Amino acid sequence: MALWMLVALGDAILLLAAVGVPVLIALLSVVIVAGSGVAAWRVTRRGALAREETAVPVLSRRRA
Repeated sequence: MALWMLVALGDAILLLAAVGVPVLIALLSVVIVAGSGVAAWRVTRRGALAREETAVPVLSRRRA
């Protein structure tokens, strides 16, 4: 493990010890809500893109 990762982990542990566990719970809830929102947006956007790709007009093709 890189030294900077150990330093960052130590900083996070010290911050949690100083501030308390309720801040950790609040931070996790914000991350979970934001992640759920992004996932829902991506799922709905993927469905919209799939519908746009399948709608290819057949009459626009040129005949040889």
